[in-house]
Amino acid sequence: MILSPFEWTIAKRYMLPGRGEAFIAMVAGISLVAVMLGVAALVIVMSVMNGFRAELLDKIVGLNGHAIIQAYGGRLDDWQDILKRVEQTPGVTRASPLIEQPLLATFNGRVEAILVRGNTAADLKRLEAKRVAGSFAQLGAGSTNVAIGSRLAENLGAQVGDTITIINPQGRATPFGTVPRQIGYRVAAIFEIGVYDYDQAYVVMPIADAQTLLLTGDTIGMIEVTTTNADTAAQTLTPIKQALAGRAQVTDWKTINASLFEALAVERVAMFVVLSIIVLVAVFNILSSLIMLVRAKTRDIAILRTMGATRTSLLKIFVTIGSIIGALGTAVGLGLGLVFLYFRQQVINGFEYLTGQPLWDPSIRFLTELPSRSDPVEITVICLMALVFSFLATLYPALAAASTDPVQVLRYE
Repeated sequence: MILSPFEWTIAKRYMLPGRGEAFIAMVAGISLVAVMLGVAALVIVMSVMNGFRAELLDKIVGLNGHAIIQAYGGRLDDWQDILKRVEQTPGVTRASPLIEQPLLATFNGRVEAILVRGNTAADLKRLEAKRVAGSFAQLGAGSTNVAIGSRLAENLGAQVGDTITIINPQGRATPFGTVPRQIGYRVAAIFEIGVYDYDQAYVVMPIADAQTLLLTGDTIGMIEVTTTNADTAAQTLTPIKQALAGRAQVTDWKTINASLFEALAVERVAMFVVLSIIVLVAVFNILSSLIMLVRAKTRDIAILRTMGATRTSLLKIFVTIGSIIGALGTAVGLGLGLVFLYFRQQVINGFEYLTGQPLWDPSIRFLTELPSRSDPVEITVICLMALVFSFLATLYPALAAASTDPVQVLRYE
């Protein structure tokens, strides 16, 4: 919609507050602020929800792979053959043997429930990127060195170089019953995955040491599988699932974390709908401010009509006024949302400092920091939605202005 110099001049004049029009200008300003806040809230919340899902997926999949093959009874005796078959399956990029067992750990009188993981040397090397203290190079078969999560280290009060005791209830049999197996392990490294539950429980060691601790011989508990596409992991492993029917179960990441990701999806849709109402309310403010402007300018409109202004010109003038309010609110809101996302952690830390209350509890939120991942397509949709709603709100008052009858308005002037 292209405006002539005359139409643009009138539009600029009506956007500035005139004598006795302060209230109309205030309503228009409130409309702009409302659109700004609505767009900013949508951008912030949707980006945080996307980031939450993406970070959870990256961390969970990065540690556990896209799927797990676990034997009924907890032991895969012929795991070498199964491993080769999985590696040869089209779409599988990596397969690793894995041992995972819940046990207890003690240090200086403190006892914590832990999850012992026996990993291959290649998997331990990949975990090196999550190290916050110590060295993974010291983890070798028979070294009795382990790596523990950062939260577990805090709960136990253990540091690199300390020796923790891991208790396996399935110990040796004696005439007085089974004596739990207790072995001391030196903490060689401390890591932080970024998922609270993992950092609170995991104790990682070479797979051979885990077999010794758990007295499982050469067997393993499961095989971790990574595929080319996480979303199609179940379909990729269908042949393996059929071949191992009755012996082992194949579970993909969607099934393992189904309740969590389904809750995130529902919450994401609900938040989008609720926050869109803010934009809708702002649009009604634009509508009301334009209606008041048209009523205040009825005499001016009638004079413009007698001077030769067409109905199309008046329509374009008032549509432009409302659209500019919506566009400015959208642009400022987008900028405000992106700035908030960039400094999101500092903002949270500031509020925590001022209120003295933790706003982001990792034990509840799973992740240690507030995540964010902006989707350009989603942000474009939010901006277009705000612009379209603003445009639609201008149509009624613009049509009312264009249909003004100068004869009726100026009859008694």
